[in-house]
Amino acid sequence: MVLRLALTSGEPAGIGPDLCVQLAQQAHPHQLVVIGSPDVFKERAEALNLPLTLRPFDDAQPASPCAPGELFIETCHIAEPVIAGKLNPANAAYVLQTLDIAADGCAHNRFDAMITAPLHKGVINDAGVKFSGHTEYLAEKSGANPVMLLAAGNFRVALATTHLPLSQVASAINKDQLVRVLTVLHDELVQKFHIAKPTILVCGLNPHAGEDGHLGTEEIDIIIPTVNELKDQGLSLIGPLPADTLFTPHHLSDADAVLAMYHDQGLPVLKYAGFGQAVNVTLGLPIIRTSVDHGTALDKAATGNINSGSLHAAIEMAATMAATPS
Repeated sequence: MVLRLALTSGEPAGIGPDLCVQLAQQAHPHQLVVIGSPDVFKERAEALNLPLTLRPFDDAQPASPCAPGELFIETCHIAEPVIAGKLNPANAAYVLQTLDIAADGCAHNRFDAMITAPLHKGVINDAGVKFSGHTEYLAEKSGANPVMLLAAGNFRVALATTHLPLSQVASAINKDQLVRVLTVLHDELVQKFHIAKPTILVCGLNPHAGEDGHLGTEEIDIIIPTVNELKDQGLSLIGPLPADTLFTPHHLSDADAVLAMYHDQGLPVLKYAGFGQAVNVTLGLPIIRTSVDHGTALDKAATGNINSGSLHAAIEMAATMAATPS
């Protein structure tokens, strides 16, 4: 089955366009449709000295694989010319428009899944648009309450909170939030990853998981009661465990996923283990969305000195999820 996969090109001054051009250099079994400006892709291909043919996307035609050197394109016009490595707030609306086209296309079955290249949160905020990340943007757009998960092979880390300042994390950890996140994580591991009875390790929030209340009481007041309640409902949960010892083979060997309480509690370990090959998956959306595990790398734009492994992994995971019935 040939799938239609939408690929947003991310921040135009970063390596997103480079990744798309590099991706086009080999054949793909699915129809890869980049969302963006033809001029940006052509200029980046010329800078990289790589061939590129862009074929207009027509969803009235049967999906067809990509031959070497070509991609299909859904055109989105950019506001101002792009200089590789130089951010321009004038083009922030263009970046968001590419997300809207891909997400709306998935919602209306024009695309089977969307894969996102890295964008730059700061320049979007500099343009006057409050923006904290792909996950939150797609959540607001779809009306869903998604969960952010990164996967490197069978090592999976989900987040109870996403892009929050550390000073706001403790107040964001509550029973309702944990019930929602753990339920979505469990259900998606069953439905999307086909794990019949997933085991999830739950991190404590505080050092040593609170040290029996001496280093914080969130474990005693919130995390332990919530975990016990969900275990009574049939979920296979272990924790809360101290995060400094949870990420060891002794604990991870029998686990299907880890729930970290905040972004930099879990993701540094995951990225250390699989950076460049890991995939960011947004669980709990009505559509399939995967992404790379890295940022815009402005200093590497148009140099050719990049690794496209994470993008290939994100495409492969999106295709697997889209091709397998839930």
